[in-house]
Amino acid sequence: MIRSVECRGFRNLADASVPLAPGIVVCHGPNGAGKTNLVEAVYFGITAHGFRGGPARDLIAHDRDSARVELELAEGTLLAALDRGGERRHRLDGRELGSGPPTRPLVSVFHPDRLELVKGPAAKRRAHLDRLAAALWPARAELRSRFGRTLAQRNALVSRIRAGFAAADSLAAWDERLAAEAEPLIASRAETVEALATSFAALAAALGLEDAAIAYRPRAEASAESIVAELAARRERDLGRAYTSYGPQLDEVELKLGGRPLRRFGSQGQQRVALLALLFAERAALIAADRPPPLMLLDDVMSELDPERRRLLVETLAEAGQALVTATEPEHVPASAARIAIRDGRATTGLSAADRAGPATEAA
Repeated sequence: MIRSVECRGFRNLADASVPLAPGIVVCHGPNGAGKTNLVEAVYFGITAHGFRGGPARDLIAHDRDSARVELELAEGTLLAALDRGGERRHRLDGRELGSGPPTRPLVSVFHPDRLELVKGPAAKRRAHLDRLAAALWPARAELRSRFGRTLAQRNALVSRIRAGFAAADSLAAWDERLAAEAEPLIASRAETVEALATSFAALAAALGLEDAAIAYRPRAEASAESIVAELAARRERDLGRAYTSYGPQLDEVELKLGGRPLRRFGSQGQQRVALLALLFAERAALIAADRPPPLMLLDDVMSELDPERRRLLVETLAEAGQALVTATEPEHVPASAARIAIRDGRATTGLSAADRAGPATEAA
């Protein structure tokens, strides 16, 4: 759980430390007040990146040289910082976070820019699915990177052979290595989608998207032996194209409605609901696997939902974990949630809607 977020020089937010209550926290205020910026500051603190498009320097207030966010966690203090030269820092209690096993909280984001996960290129969905698999089964955290390294080495050898600097038969050993790394990655992706499928369909239906489904479409056979055979059969093609044309680097994870891909045939409203259902299905899978639920960051999610579906969403959120939800009106989130009012980049915290008895206090 995140106990507080302290921002310095982050977008339009005033320098302040803002306490965060457990459970659901509603960040409300008019358009342009800074609601999304506060939610993004939390995301930046966890990941050292923003979740919106644009250059990283856009995270820094226009009159400042750097942006800094500190999150107070039960496990310690998580710091993320960025300066205009592009230098980043990301530390937990002063220890630099690297690419090893995850030591930071899981986080799940709903934001209009995240629709790329539904309608964007397949590579985004593959990467997202592999991150979820690593969260569900930490022992699988290196599957994607191991396959990626082996694929890059095989592609480099293909280029050398094409240029005449290596023999074509030297690919045989790399075919075997690539297949050995591909097999568990394909199996992991299939199992991850299976863990999501039932919840995704049910949640999408409850949110008004009937007959929605998630499907995994691998571009390679599941066994290492068949992958080796196919790579050998495609060798001349690969040498002509100078890259590997077969394997899980071409997989598709498809969100469908009525059997048709949402990325091509869905409206933006349907794509928004599908993204929301996907994030909540992932949360359900993590809880079912006895993993910590992710911190849910939901930006502008309530405006297009009717009161009944808002209630369903809030009841689901209240079951476990912590969530930050933005809304132009606090009444859009029908719950006894903690409130943070945002005006001109300044956050004012108060009691929950049910328990509010005195004046709110400005975060200092």
